[in-house]
Amino acid sequence: MKVLVFRHVPFEGPGHIAPALQGRGIGLEYADLYQGDVPDPDIGDYAGLLFLGGPMSANDPLPYLEREQALIARAAGRGQPVLGICLGSQLIARSLGAEVRRNREKEIGWFDIHFTEAASDDALFGGIRGPETVFHWHGETWELPPGAELLAWSETCANQAFRAGHNIYGLQFHVEVTPEMIADWQAQDANCGDVRELSAPLDPDAHSARQQELSALVFGRWCSLL
Repeated sequence: MKVLVFRHVPFEGPGHIAPALQGRGIGLEYADLYQGDVPDPDIGDYAGLLFLGGPMSANDPLPYLEREQALIARAAGRGQPVLGICLGSQLIARSLGAEVRRNREKEIGWFDIHFTEAASDDALFGGIRGPETVFHWHGETWELPPGAELLAWSETCANQAFRAGHNIYGLQFHVEVTPEMIADWQAQDANCGDVRELSAPLDPDAHSARQQELSALVFGRWCSLL
């Protein structure tokens, strides 16, 4: 069994998701459509699709983002499990007919998320009472897709996680990131504008132990949908 992972920049990988899947015998393969002359993958070869983040906007007129949204719509029609993180969640929302827009302020750093009543018996988040302090790095957000359930929110961003049907999930926050990834993101040229706006450097290790526990739980549960 294997999952197809869509990356959008070289420095945003699966982080804690990889060991959660590999520990259950699930392999990861990568589709880097942003690199140019890369054909569309045959999504029927995979148990699920995973769409990661990136510094671009889901609204940008980039051909590879349009291709990814078409693949998401195809997977949804097939009943295939799909999980999106940050930009990935916004691409899923757009493919399901929802708007992606600028959030009222950027959310970069460690912030609490709160879970809705719908999350209490959710396949991924059931039993996690919250609030939980997790990592964020985004300036945009999605409207809730038609028919989807809102699962989490924060003080700064009303929409933090959704489930559409029983196996399509969008997470605005980055519970998958490792301390090494956070440190690296702050050094990337593509993120320098955001970094200059911070009042102080981000502590990569703050809450990292709990973040790893949550990743193992949430992404381990996602494996049961595959």
